[in-house]
Amino acid sequence: MALATANRFFDNEESIYNLIPQIHEQPQKAPKYRSTFSNSVRNEFTNLKTTSKTMGPPKVPLQPPNEFLKKRSKEPQLPEKTDFKYADDDKKKPSVPKHNEKPLMGIRSNKNFIKTNAVENIMSVPKKPEKKFADTRIGATHPLTPSGLTPKFTQKKDYGRTPEYLERRKAEVERAQRDYEAYVQERMRQGAMRKITGSERQGIIDGLKKNWEDLHHQYQGLSVVTDTAPKKARKERMEAEMKQLERDIETIEKHRVIYIAN
Repeated sequence: MALATANRFFDNEESIYNLIPQIHEQPQKAPKYRSTFSNSVRNEFTNLKTTSKTMGPPKVPLQPPNEFLKKRSKEPQLPEKTDFKYADDDKKKPSVPKHNEKPLMGIRSNKNFIKTNAVENIMSVPKKPEKKFADTRIGATHPLTPSGLTPKFTQKKDYGRTPEYLERRKAEVERAQRDYEAYVQERMRQGAMRKITGSERQGIIDGLKKNWEDLHHQYQGLSVVTDTAPKKARKERMEAEMKQLERDIETIEKHRVIYIAN
């Protein structure tokens, strides 16, 4: 602390220590950082720069004095006025005659309107009243036909008849069955296939069921814990074989007639 105070005193006052000039070394500054992309950025900025892009032209051209702004010169110019005409003017009836227009006189008809109206009313069929129902005490009525309270569909002409598309489908199935039977008979005549008998079919079913029972007995004897890969693979293989046997049994039991190729 005392040394720092002495140095400060010697700097401000004359001292023999100040007679010897001291060399003050200027610290060297680190070189200024310059990006390696400065040239590319400068070129890109220069190429993309457009004069008068945001601030407008540097000097706005002025109009001559004789072209000063006039009243209503900025308003939009409307098209010329034309007579309005509706799209259905040609279909309209003629207008009512005016009070000063005289009607055509002397036009007479020999038609007897009284007799004609009487004949039309006598020969006309009376209109059937619409069926309605009332659902409130005030008497509010509604149409009866779409309400579902009357048997609407049972009164149709084609009620109870088989639709035409079902008849066509039935005919197509029968034709396909006849073609299949003809093909089978032709193959049997050539000796390429034969029909298995009922005893053979039942024997095949019994054999498949016996195989399924044996496989199921082996499956029941497997270990409950399948902690190794061979145990897991054996269990999956036996399950797949049992499912295949079940599908085969179901297929044979479903079809009474079975043909096999020789």
